[in-house]
Amino acid sequence: MEQTPIKLGEGGRIVIPSEYRKALGLNIGDELLLHMENGKLIIMNRSQAIAYVQEQMARYVTDGRILSDELISERKEQIDHE
Repeated sequence: MEQTPIKLGEGGRIVIPSEYRKALGLNIGDELLLHMENGKLIIMNRSQAIAYVQEQMARYVTDGRILSDELISERKEQIDHE
């Protein structure tokens, strides 16, 4: 898809052109999440944001390692030492 110029409207509003909304499967009323990365604004729906975080975290996960279990264990240890 080519770049499409848009204007920042009153109150900081932007309109996502229909061809972009269709390509992304976005519908009126969908909740979107904004993310800044390297000076760029990234707009994602919730499922895209979850997939993005999973991709980012994948580099820290090795076979048999469950990060949520490690976090719970660390929190329990903190509580025990208080």
